[in-house]
Amino acid sequence: MHQIIRRIFGTQGSKNDAKSRLKLLLVHDAVDLTPAEMEAMKAEVIEVMSKYIALDRGEVEFKLERNEGEIALVSNVPVRRVTARAG
Repeated sequence: MHQIIRRIFGTQGSKNDAKSRLKLLLVHDAVDLTPAEMEAMKAEVIEVMSKYIALDRGEVEFKLERNEGEIALVSNVPVRRVTARAG
């Protein structure tokens, strides 16, 4: 019975997930970027970084976060190796 109730109403984890998704949507609205525009920006940034480093495109994460009244683009880019030197 408890499993059925959890499936219908969710768990604490799904509540936190929902809060995180809502925060993300609010931040995206604040910077006026659609999800498609965010993905396009991510693709362009990955393309430029690929000129200098080997990276796993599937593992790159981009997100917008609100911190102390400012909005920041936060990324996690696992680097396999440096492929070229800038300069």
